[in-house]
Amino acid sequence: MRFVVITGLSGAGKTLALNSFEDAGYYAVDNLPPRLLPGLVHFCRTEGREKGAVVMDTRSGPAFAELPAVLQEMEKAGLTAEILFVDASEEALVQRYKETRRPHPLLTAPTDALAEGGILEAIQAERNLLHTVRALADRILDTSALTGAQLREAIHAAYAEESRPGLLVTITSFGFKYGLPIDADLVFDVRFLANPHYVAGLKTLDGRDPRVARYVQQDPLTAPFVEKMQSLVDFTLPQYQREGKAYLNIAIGCTGGKHRSVVLAEALAEPLRQAGYRLVVRHRDVNRDRVTPSVQETSHE
Repeated sequence: MRFVVITGLSGAGKTLALNSFEDAGYYAVDNLPPRLLPGLVHFCRTEGREKGAVVMDTRSGPAFAELPAVLQEMEKAGLTAEILFVDASEEALVQRYKETRRPHPLLTAPTDALAEGGILEAIQAERNLLHTVRALADRILDTSALTGAQLREAIHAAYAEESRPGLLVTITSFGFKYGLPIDADLVFDVRFLANPHYVAGLKTLDGRDPRVARYVQQDPLTAPFVEKMQSLVDFTLPQYQREGKAYLNIAIGCTGGKHRSVVLAEALAEPLRQAGYRLVVRHRDVNRDRVTPSVQETSHE
């Protein structure tokens, strides 16, 4: 079993780190007093959980000072835990507190001696409280210059390399008459292409039928548009991955979502499959009846 204790300075990114551990399959717990740590490790073992992560920091108050002794007793009992210390420069922490306007934990208690002091004094005081635990850390992660995506990447690289499945791309064909997909990130409108709806023998088919696909592909505008669409997607996908985006939803729409959008969704999907992207293709409106929406349906569009 792998168990990680996340600690460090308030504002350095412990919550984001814990979320990254949870995304990687760790059983995640926030703000646990140190004396409860052995019980949590035992719980994870008895429940068959192979990975766990917990945040312990100065929010526990004086009880946080018990952490070194608790870790020592655990080690004697054969219960091991790694310590990840999340750090950041005072300049970075001060800027983050200014942006979020959240109070520092050492400034929240009315009776605290630092209640009249500033955020910088609170950061320095907390750093002193964490000195002993920092010296015990198995890994120190300085987030001063890291974006959220870079922090997530660092966590996955160090603790869960195998859990990085990559970007999941969903391509949805749809009909504009039924409304835009609410989760769309990129939207392409293909209503300018030749419409099989008005061709005898094709109207009742959909874009997955080779006869419909051939008709749409014979339009001289189809090939250059697919090329430009593919070029844009090829350019943007690595950028979304670099920013840590887990899902990308591409929507391709025609009038009814049955012919042209379906053909182009399939055309866009094939090279992405070949490139190794995790891909889902969804034809949202392909089975809808070709009738005017009811009053109730229209009121919800």
